[in-house]
Amino acid sequence: MQHKGLMQHMCVTLSEVEVQRLRQPFDSSHLRFLTLRVTQVVQLIAFVAVLIVLSMVPANAGTSALDSQVVLRRYEAALDAVETPKNAIFTYAISQAGPTNIEQRHRVYRSEDNVRDETLAGDGVTVKQKATVILKRTDRYAIRQVAPRPTAYAFVFVRTIAQAGRVMYLYDTQPYSEAATSGFIVTQVLIDGIHFLPRTIAFHATNGEVAGSGNLQYAPVASYWMPVTATVTLMLSGKPARERISWGDYSFPASLPALTFQAAKSPL
Repeated sequence: MQHKGLMQHMCVTLSEVEVQRLRQPFDSSHLRFLTLRVTQVVQLIAFVAVLIVLSMVPANAGTSALDSQVVLRRYEAALDAVETPKNAIFTYAISQAGPTNIEQRHRVYRSEDNVRDETLAGDGVTVKQKATVILKRTDRYAIRQVAPRPTAYAFVFVRTIAQAGRVMYLYDTQPYSEAATSGFIVTQVLIDGIHFLPRTIAFHATNGEVAGSGNLQYAPVASYWMPVTATVTLMLSGKPARERISWGDYSFPASLPALTFQAAKSPL
């Protein structure tokens, strides 16, 4: 009611002022003044109207939490719908500290399972002649390869987390199958509250005498959901080691030349 009264008061004031001016002899300056006043008052009325509308919007609009089971249903649907790029070009940097220290930067060309991996730099120095490896390998970091499924894992809701103006949903995960308790096991997943795909996947991995824990971070890139960082801490030859991988410079061409995945012939 207070807002309505304010607008009514402004309209009455305008009427009284302009009536007094219209009684005076016509002058072009009066017309300009009238036009200016009308514009100012219309703008002020519009501003007050916006404030009224905003006052009706709940403070938590767009950030209110959903039921945890609703989130899981949307998560399953999002995993079914998300696409894996057929062709991709990207770079990744790998840093390892431990028994062996590694600092490398690579460029990768991928077309489905065909991979061309070029080493661009080592220990901070750009290599003069790129070391190139060509192989066939499934994308082990593809979100549909890594993300846990409610059909294979028990999801236990932990809490919501406010991040970047949105709600994230954190779940502990435990595989149903006892046979799945070795190798790569997802222990937690943080689900994005807008895309309903994993932002963070925490895992534990074992391979023979090597065991470690870490997490994978994902983000939307173009219309895809791609890895951006991976960190792992492990025991290697009885000594602690840490490794970090970061991906970037993504592009998704419609196709890649067949020569991309052919080894260069040695000169005669």
